Amino acid sequence: MWTYQHSIDSQADADHLFALFSDVGTWPDWNAGVERMDLNGPFMAGTAGTMVVPEQGPLPFQLTWVEPGRGFEDATEIPGVGAAVRVRHTLEPLSHGGTRITYRCVIDGPAADEVGPGLGPMITGDFPEVMAALSARAEATTRER
Repeated sequence: MWTYQHSIDSQADADHLFALFSDVGTWPDWNAGVERMDLNGPFMAGTAGTMVVPEQGPLPFQLTWVEPGRGFEDATEIPGVGAAVRVRHTLEPLSHGGTRITYRCVIDGPAADEVGPGLGPMITGDFPEVMAALSARAEATTRER
């Protein structure tokens, strides 16, 4: 198993952040690593979708956990590799206001120890920038209200 976790604190509240998570059509606005997101239903556990990544094409995924205001997890099977990637995006309200955003990536399966060290950093390398952009977008939305 391979894991990576990164957290940042945002001045935005968890509901504003979750609204951006659940509006997958806007992901390319704050995540340069996503060209397009398509869901085959509502933003809830069990819904499948496709993420189109620049220069890599479509990646099917499934939402495995969704809790409004708290976060979500998506899972992607890597075809023919024997590994799966799960990314949990959590929102934790802070006592002084704002929210801690945490992304945790886990690669598991029979080939995880072999492919994780190479694949993992390719997936998680932009997490700090993506999370900062998400936070900035949510903070701007909060100020507009």
